[in-house]
Amino acid sequence: MPLRLLALLAGLSVLAAGCGGTTPADVVVAEREPPTAPASPPPRVDATTAEPAFGVLTELDEAWEQRDCIGIADLTAWAEKPLGGRACEGTRNGRPALHSDPVFFLPDEPGWFAALARKPSPAYFVFVFEDGRWRLGAGPIPARGEPVRPGDAGVTADPDLVTEAALVPQRHLTFLTDPAGVNGVRFPAGDPMRGLLDEILARPAQVRPDRLDIDVELVDGPARAVALSADSMLVFDVVRLTYRQRPQAGRTALRHPLEGLSPEGTELVELASVLSATKGLTTVGTRRGIAD
Repeated sequence: MPLRLLALLAGLSVLAAGCGGTTPADVVVAEREPPTAPASPPPRVDATTAEPAFGVLTELDEAWEQRDCIGIADLTAWAEKPLGGRACEGTRNGRPALHSDPVFFLPDEPGWFAALARKPSPAYFVFVFEDGRWRLGAGPIPARGEPVRPGDAGVTADPDLVTEAALVPQRHLTFLTDPAGVNGVRFPAGDPMRGLLDEILARPAQVRPDRLDIDVELVDGPARAVALSADSMLVFDVVRLTYRQRPQAGRTALRHPLEGLSPEGTELVELASVLSATKGLTTVGTRRGIAD
């Protein structure tokens, strides 16, 4: 076939491809994904919304009664998700008492609130709005001493105190990792934080000749603080203790396993604190639970 004819046929084939013919193999056609609906913003809480949201505890009680571990996981968030899941899956017990008779702490920020349930015994709870519904984020945190009462409606804290409240988790972390007190973080005599530090320092000696390392870190999430007065705030945060226990050199088994913990176990400490412009930081509630 003459070269001129071959060139003409090649040109016609290219035109055919460009006018409804087969798309060349090296041409990629991008598919446009349908737009996703924006997530609804977390709601601002008032007394009329806090009361039904507190009903999550009733739902949780029913899930515990049925040993519905999936339901428990769905109704919890933040610190409570690993604690409730571990209690349900690992031991199939540990159903907490159903608390009632609440008063509410309503923060300025949307998406969370706290409650003090006065029956059967005073305890604090934190509820968070996540994935379109209210869930239990922390609690029950047994109250220590006289329970804290909510501030007057519309009360706001001094801006400097609000800034300081955001640093409360870091103060907890610093205190527990600075036994010499070089950084100047202090707690009053008898405060549970002092007892927790003493326990962390004493545990390695208690399990000798085994070796024990304890790492202290904060659980993800901001400090949740609500004004009680112009010069005081109630603050919630969570500390994670990770234990790594190993046999002494030359042995394969532990001599003194930590009770309730695996050799690489995790414990969560939920903390409720009052930050005062005049009295500093005081722990008003603690709850400890094994997460894994």
